[in-house]
Amino acid sequence: MARRCIICDKGTVTGNLRSHAENKNRRTWKPNLQRARIIFQGSPRRAYVCTRCLKSGKVQRAL
Repeated sequence: MARRCIICDKGTVTGNLRSHAENKNRRTWKPNLQRARIIFQGSPRRAYVCTRCLKSGKVQRAL
C-alpha cells in the first residue's frame, strides 16, 4: 500500500521510542489512509487519502 496521501502528501514518519527505563527503539508512525473514489484533476479515480483530508472536505468524493 502506498503510504502517502495524494492530497496533502502526508506520509510515514520515523522516530525514536523511549521507555521509562530508557530503552531505545526505532519506530514508525503511519498515516490513517483510506482508499477512496475521488474527483482528482477533473476525473474520478481511486486513490489513497488521509482521513483528515476526507473529514475536512478537501476531497470531493465521486459517486
